[in-house]
Amino acid sequence: MEGAYRFQRCLVGGTFDRFHAGHRLLLGAAEHQAAHLEIHITSDRMADAKAANIESFETRREHLLQWIDQHAHLRGTVFELNDMQGPAPNHPTADCIVATPETRGQCEHINVLRTANNLPPLHIIEVDHLADHCGGIISSSRIRNGKIDTEGHPWVSSSMSQNVLLMHPGLDQELKTPMGTLFEGPEDAPDIAMFAALEDRALGQNMLIAVGDVTVRTMLEMGITPDIALIDGQTKRVHLPEQEQVDSGSFSHRLRAVNPPGQLTPSLLTALEKAVDEEEPCLIDVEGEEDLAPLYAHLLAPIGSIVVYGQPGLGVVVQLTSIATKERCRRLLEYFEVE
Repeated sequence: MEGAYRFQRCLVGGTFDRFHAGHRLLLGAAEHQAAHLEIHITSDRMADAKAANIESFETRREHLLQWIDQHAHLRGTVFELNDMQGPAPNHPTADCIVATPETRGQCEHINVLRTANNLPPLHIIEVDHLADHCGGIISSSRIRNGKIDTEGHPWVSSSMSQNVLLMHPGLDQELKTPMGTLFEGPEDAPDIAMFAALEDRALGQNMLIAVGDVTVRTMLEMGITPDIALIDGQTKRVHLPEQEQVDSGSFSHRLRAVNPPGQLTPSLLTALEKAVDEEEPCLIDVEGEEDLAPLYAHLLAPIGSIVVYGQPGLGVVVQLTSIATKERCRRLLEYFEVE
């Protein structure tokens, strides 16, 4: 069977974070030309130096092993990569290597080292990037930044951008169920639940999004300024007296959005899109109600973001933005009705 392949052993290296369609394209190109794939995944140390919120080595390794298992004919092995070149400069049996346009130069340098080591150069299989549905490319960084899913689809649909979405009555109970971890605390001392909710959170590394006047005011009183804050001047749909309103002076940017109760509007979506791209804290004043804003916030936020909102009479809810969270929000929004 090995004689049917052009090459015998193909080297593939990468981080393989958030295993996506582009990864499958890269591996597929190697699979079709080589009898054996030798895949080297960057270590946690290398990955952490590259970017925040990269999955653990074990998680990335497991995704690759699952891909190998799905290809019964494939002979593949997975190793940990602890430096930029791995075994390639001295590998005695490898005869090809996979590259993207960015890594081709590195592969050519490996061939220079192999020649110096009296080894034949590796044939370079160059694979172009796979385009996503937003006009960019499918990449782990765009997935981590919250722009696309692992298949290259945008999390925000054109329907959301162009239409007012009305909450279906059948969703009322599900949306009242905390979408995250509930930290209980007395209603007259919200800082107790908030302290427990934010304790040990990597606030400096991940975007912090606060929804609700009491939530935002409590954070500010604790000396924490969220990256994005959404307020509507109310609590339990009762207008707050002036002395209990949020001090906007802590925020570098202030946006306004119109979003009636039970609805999600393009106005709110646009404001959140702008806020996510701001580098300094942003306050969004919502005319109407911000109760449903976490659904849009999760869709737009980078992976690892921390979304916090109050649960009246109970405490504070914290939900990390993940692919699973984004998928749940997208599923729920499919049940909303277009006005």
